[in-house]
Amino acid sequence: MTDLALRVSHLPFPIPHSPILMRILLIGGEGQVGWELRRALAPLGTVHAPLRSDLDLESADSIIRVVRATGAQLIVNAAAYTAVDKAETDVDTATRVNGDAVGILAEEAKRGSAGFIHYSTDYVFDGNQAGPYTETDEPDPINVYGRTKLLGEQRIREVNPPHLILRTSWVYGLRGRNFLLTIRKLARERSMLKVVDDQIGCPTWCRLIAEATAQVVTRSSSAQGPDPDWFQENGGLYHLAAQDSASWYEFARAVLGDDKGQARVKAIPSAEYPTPARRPRNSALDSSKIRRQLGIALPDWRVGLALCAEGDPPKGGFGK
Repeated sequence: MTDLALRVSHLPFPIPHSPILMRILLIGGEGQVGWELRRALAPLGTVHAPLRSDLDLESADSIIRVVRATGAQLIVNAAAYTAVDKAETDVDTATRVNGDAVGILAEEAKRGSAGFIHYSTDYVFDGNQAGPYTETDEPDPINVYGRTKLLGEQRIREVNPPHLILRTSWVYGLRGRNFLLTIRKLARERSMLKVVDDQIGCPTWCRLIAEATAQVVTRSSSAQGPDPDWFQENGGLYHLAAQDSASWYEFARAVLGDDKGQARVKAIPSAEYPTPARRPRNSALDSSKIRRQLGIALPDWRVGLALCAEGDPPKGGFGK
C-alpha cells in the first residue's frame, strides 16, 4: 500500500456546509447511490425522496404529480432499470424507466426552472476502444441497458433544462446488489471463484459518487437555488468514475485481499461465462474533464475500495 498511498490526492469529500437551503427531489433514494445521496445532500436543503411505492417511473402522471407537489428547485435522478441481462427480454420496461421517464423529468425541470442531475453509465460504449473513453467519444451501446440509458441522455439534451449528466462505472457499495457483495457472498460458499478477466472498467464506490455530487451542487448553486448562469457555462456531460481501471478478476482479487484472492479466484475469458446481454470489453472512463472544469476527482479505485472496506455497513436507513 505504500506505493499506492503516494498516489492518493483525494480522500472522500467532506460533507458541504453552506447557506444553500433548497428543495431537492431525489429519485431512486432507495438504491445504493441514492441512499448515499440522502446523507450527502441533506446539509444543502430539504431532501424529498419518495419511495418506489409513491413514484411510478412507468407513469407520466405519477412523475408529474410528484415533481409538482414538491416544488423542487433541484431534481436528482439516481433511479434506473439496472438489470442488464433481464433488460434483454424486458425492453419496454427498461425503455420507460431509463428513457421515457428521464425525458419527462427533464421537461418538468425545465418547466419549473429547476436544475437536473442525472446518472448514466459506461455501458453506452461498445468496448472496442483501446483506452479510456472521454465525453467526446461516440457512444455505441451493445445491449438493451446501454441503449436505454443512452436514450435517457438524448432526451435530456433534447429538452435541455439546466442539467448535468454524470456517467459512472461499475458502482458498488455495502448495500443493495453489486459485484463486491456478490463476491463476498460467493467466497463464503465456494472454495474457488471463476471471474472474467477480459472486461475492463473503473470500480467506483457509491459514496464517492454521492459526495462528489454534493460538491457539484454546492458550486452550482446560490442561496436562492441552482444558478442558471453556472449551468449555462458548466452544464452538460461529464464522466465521474474512480481513477485507473481493472478487470472483474482484478477487482475480485482486491475485494478478497491479495493473498486470499490469488488462491481463490481463477481468471476466465468471457466466453466461459456467457450472459444474455453482451458486455463491453473495455468501458473504462476518462474523468479528466470534470477534474479540469469543476475541480472534482475521485481517488484510485483501489483507494475507494479500501475506504469502503473500512466503513461499517449502513444501519437502518432506506432500501434493501
